[in-house]
Amino acid sequence: MHRYRTHTCGALRLSDADETVRLSGWVHRVRDHGGLLFIDLRDHYGLTQVVADPDSPAFKMAESLRSEYCIRIDGVVKARDSDTVNANLETGEIEVFCSDMEILGAADDLPVPVFGELDYPEDTRLRNRFLDLRRETLHKNIMTRTRVISDMRARMAAEGFNEFQTPILTASSPEGARDFLVPSRIHDGTFYALPQAPQQFKQLLMISGFDRYFQIAPCFRDEDPRADRLPGEFYQLDLEMSFVTQEDVLSTMEPVIRGVFETFAEGKPVTQEFPRIPYAESLRKYGSDKPDLRNPIEMQAVTEHFAGSGFKIFAGMIERDPKVEVWAIPAKTGGSRAFCDRMNSWAQGEGQPGLGYIFFRKEEGEVVGAGPLAKNIGPERTTALRSQLGLEDGDSVFFVAGVPSKFAAFAGAARNRIGSELGLVDEERFALCWIVDFPMYEWDEDNKKVEFSHNPFSMPMGGLEALEQQDPLTINAYQYDMVCNGFEIASGAIRNHDVDVMKKAFSIAGYDEAVLEEQFGGLYRAFKYGAPPHGGMAAGVDRIVMLIVGAKNLREVTLFPMNQQAQDLLMGAPAPATATQLQELHLRVIPSAKT
Repeated sequence: MHRYRTHTCGALRLSDADETVRLSGWVHRVRDHGGLLFIDLRDHYGLTQVVADPDSPAFKMAESLRSEYCIRIDGVVKARDSDTVNANLETGEIEVFCSDMEILGAADDLPVPVFGELDYPEDTRLRNRFLDLRRETLHKNIMTRTRVISDMRARMAAEGFNEFQTPILTASSPEGARDFLVPSRIHDGTFYALPQAPQQFKQLLMISGFDRYFQIAPCFRDEDPRADRLPGEFYQLDLEMSFVTQEDVLSTMEPVIRGVFETFAEGKPVTQEFPRIPYAESLRKYGSDKPDLRNPIEMQAVTEHFAGSGFKIFAGMIERDPKVEVWAIPAKTGGSRAFCDRMNSWAQGEGQPGLGYIFFRKEEGEVVGAGPLAKNIGPERTTALRSQLGLEDGDSVFFVAGVPSKFAAFAGAARNRIGSELGLVDEERFALCWIVDFPMYEWDEDNKKVEFSHNPFSMPMGGLEALEQQDPLTINAYQYDMVCNGFEIASGAIRNHDVDVMKKAFSIAGYDEAVLEEQFGGLYRAFKYGAPPHGGMAAGVDRIVMLIVGAKNLREVTLFPMNQQAQDLLMGAPAPATATQLQELHLRVIPSAKT
């Protein structure tokens, strides 16, 4: 017999009855039923019920067991009585009568309970992550992550992609976030950077003739954490393709990502044909370039109904500034004064003056608008609004006004809130789409200059001619994001592979040729030697897994994450370097100035 086990704790079935077996695992819990001890023994594969009676030589040792003791047991498999079968357990038709036991590893009092998965402070869980990972839900999430990555690899190989590994120690590159720097011991005063993404390397691979590349790439960014982004590192399905158009990339990757979701969706519907929504349209309809399409609410411009109306606040804004618009957020089934007042209070809590509304009800057989706004603009305008928005008795509509670029985000948040409060969001599906036609540039108000809005390596629509003749703020790029349930899960572009176009594109954003050579020297030189048209994207592995398992935080799908303060509480990082280490690296720590 094997030293530790003949079977795993998830393997035994009714067909194994009367066999003598050996199991090893952790004590999930112990129950005392009138002298009989029932031990739920757990390992990576499942859970088996072990029974120790007073006649067993192992009974005395079994009495000493506590949660999370690691033990080995020998025993005989017995069929459970029909009234004690556990249909929720794969091993639920059997139990093992224990004849021998060995404690392989005793356990102290637990700082984090495993059984029951009680809610505990995050820092306590992260400090004791080795216990936290034993919890059923988290353990299952991590295994789902492993299977998702394996599925991605198989699908990419089937599409003709080859997996390559790009460097981790590289040069600093302005990618929109802070770099993690690594000092060089050999070259005084110089630093490597951990890659924010393999962007330049994957483009160089295309120039080197490797037609289709992918990898599950670790990426490093020194930025503040949030629920959908971990501090430090994250992983992405990174890919690049040569001799492709935007349509080629989208049509290749859509079935890959759709297939991953379908494989792990556990029956939830997945969008079959991803809508392609222009960036500007997405902002106007949903107030976001990451729309949650499970929410059916679509906003509409209704400026004309308020221009010159009796509602002087909106009418005056429209008259004073031609850029002002009024947007309507229709709320099917939200036609009660209590709900409208609640939304108005929510808006005030968000720092807004309020949220104007009209709600509709039947009076004498006719649907009419109610509320202060309806009275101010009159029945004719109210009826026109209702007709445009397709609203009926029991519905309502909310309004925001101003310059759209300044209120779109708030309008989008209000749309999300309304959809959630009214139960309009279909939680049981995965709604995916592409956002396309991103602007190449945006205006940086702080520095009073034009800046890249998304990805500086992208090909502008219209090429060099557009860069030379159009207002930069009107130029779109061949850039695209994939969105699922309100989260951006992938981003990509057709690359700018032409040196002249690259120089002009960067000069518009204030970078001269010397900066190009200094910061992007390898890529810039490579473009001079027959660069092929190419494009690609990167899909966030962590976010995709988070969506698939229904987690609310990326820490629930990551093995050893940091806390909100970017600290690894388990391993004690970051930590001070020793004097010897600093001396070897030619570094000196200068304490922060006290305020």
